[in-house]
Amino acid sequence: MSFFKSLLLAILASIFLTYVFGASFLALFDVNVIVDGEMIEPLKAITASALVMVILVLVALAIVLSVFGSIIFATMIILGCAVMVAIGVFWPVFLAAIVIWLISRDKKNNQYA
Repeated sequence: MSFFKSLLLAILASIFLTYVFGASFLALFDVNVIVDGEMIEPLKAITASALVMVILVLVALAIVLSVFGSIIFATMIILGCAVMVAIGVFWPVFLAAIVIWLISRDKKNNQYA
């Protein structure tokens, strides 16, 4: 699954879960969201909490990608170093193998009629 498809599904899931559970939590815990001294309607309060949830999902995604990204980057650096060391140590063997292959390969004779 691509990155943006996963991101879109995560955002949609967080909005859906917030709408589904938002009204019941507002009623259960008797939460009133007040802005400028006025109580906001439950649907607007749920929308505000949905936006907060989307922001939290984006922050969590950034943290996860930065952690895994740094792990992948470090792994690639280690593998690159191992390949460079192997080439540095065994370059005479590689050179001799290429020379032997060039000398001993079958040469095709092109005959023209």
